[in-house]
Amino acid sequence: MAASADPVAAKSLARMTGLALPTTYHLLRTLVFEGYLRKLADGYVVGPAAMVPSTPALQSLLPRIRPVLKSLRDEVGGATYLSVYSEGEIRLLDIADGPNVPCVDLWVGVHDSGHATAFGKCILAGLSAADRADYISRHQLHDLTPNTITDRRVLERQLDGQAAIWSDAEEYLLGTACLAAPIRVGEHVGAVAVSLPARRPPVNGHSAALQRAARRLGWAMAGPLISI
Repeated sequence: MAASADPVAAKSLARMTGLALPTTYHLLRTLVFEGYLRKLADGYVVGPAAMVPSTPALQSLLPRIRPVLKSLRDEVGGATYLSVYSEGEIRLLDIADGPNVPCVDLWVGVHDSGHATAFGKCILAGLSAADRADYISRHQLHDLTPNTITDRRVLERQLDGQAAIWSDAEEYLLGTACLAAPIRVGEHVGAVAVSLPARRPPVNGHSAALQRAARRLGWAMAGPLISI
């Protein structure tokens, strides 16, 4: 979209990226909600949130991280996500999904749902006590489903645990469960996650696959291009 002089229609974007049209619409809604895109009458254009100094560095990382996300997607049979903590917010960098493994409809912005997602809790648990307290103080713990943690003390107790794999059991969206593994690159904190139907129980291999992907993503993001 940034390379186009005119607004780009959703169908054109789906065709260019090879994504299913429903998946394209899901991603577009999320990007518009978070300010990375703007929706006009004849298509989409780049929004103000995308105009940040770190954007070129993050774009440069995509060729390194996307193959890892796709490999994880194919191994576990679920859409995969890479997120990082940047400038006080949890930000989604990339998603790997497909026609048979669609990504979660991110109907609530990622930066407002850290308490309810596996990758959000994974990142919050990896922050310093001061950074975590700052994030929680600036974000309401929205009641997204009957399973969402909305009590700050309960959330903080859970985040004090040092889990190798974090999960959300239909806390963000009913019918969907997620698993996430932490990524640490120097002082930077991130997470790789996979979403699965809640009715499909995770297997032992999923945790190992997530941890392998987290290590590979950490290596990929540790180069001089990173600027998050």
